[in-house]
Amino acid sequence: MQYTNHTLRKNIRPGLRVAIVKKEDQKTGKATYGVVKELLTNVAVHPQGIKVRLETGEVGRVQYIED
Repeated sequence: MQYTNHTLRKNIRPGLRVAIVKKEDQKTGKATYGVVKELLTNVAVHPQGIKVRLETGEVGRVQYIED
């Protein structure tokens, strides 16, 4: 696992395998794993993580980037 800063948009790109936390899982912190399809956050930095859509259609904030 790579601990690249998940709060910086420049570190996230389509095709990257990541773990996200969906909005409904924020209280538990349950991670969902998948491949980034598109970036939904337009700002350069977001303190809770960059929001992405996975290839499965699930949306959440990146918690970490897999190697």
